[in-house]
Amino acid sequence: CILSIKALSHRGLLLIGNAKCKMIGAQYLIHVISLMALLCSANASIFGVANARPKCFPSSLISQLRGGDGDGDAPTSRPYLPYTLAIRDSIMIAHSFHNNPNFGPAGGLHGATYTVDVEFASKELHPECKWVIDIGAASEMVADVLKQFNYKNLDDVFGDEEVMTTTEFMCKAVFDGIVKKLKEKQMINEGDEKLFEGWIKVTLWESHKAWASFEGPAS
Repeated sequence: CILSIKALSHRGLLLIGNAKCKMIGAQYLIHVISLMALLCSANASIFGVANARPKCFPSSLISQLRGGDGDGDAPTSRPYLPYTLAIRDSIMIAHSFHNNPNFGPAGGLHGATYTVDVEFASKELHPECKWVIDIGAASEMVADVLKQFNYKNLDDVFGDEEVMTTTEFMCKAVFDGIVKKLKEKQMINEGDEKLFEGWIKVTLWESHKAWASFEGPAS
């Protein structure tokens, strides 16, 4: 701000030096210096308040969006996990948005085919098998979860007219199903090493132009 004021002061002196613009230059200088001082004291710029930030969501809400219960039990961002295994499958569904006007023509009943990618990420490989997760077990879990939705009308599956089965919503539904399957398999194999520890990301592709995802810890 000091440098800016000096520069403006110099400009003001040049204006004052011009006999025809002496009065205009003085008034210009006074107004501009006053404005710069005000902006400096307000920690602002002519483009808005400096360091202004959009209101942040409470950490509890971030935790919920990441799969937690709002009490900070889940990480708020994905940790560095260098190893990833991905499973790809697909589902064909029918659904509507219950004629909600916000969805335009898509508000009525229509069909969709989703390509489904499920990524399993971990910090380390299995000490003996050198894998992130058994690819056979992972494929089976993903297929079992998707059976609930494949060739189904999601309006019937969820049975609630207030539920909008958007691609984003379905990513979370698939994610929850996989986490549940993991816990079930771990209970069956209790005492053995965990089937998987790490992070899961579910991506549903509506087309090559549009997709959505949801991710979070596996436990």
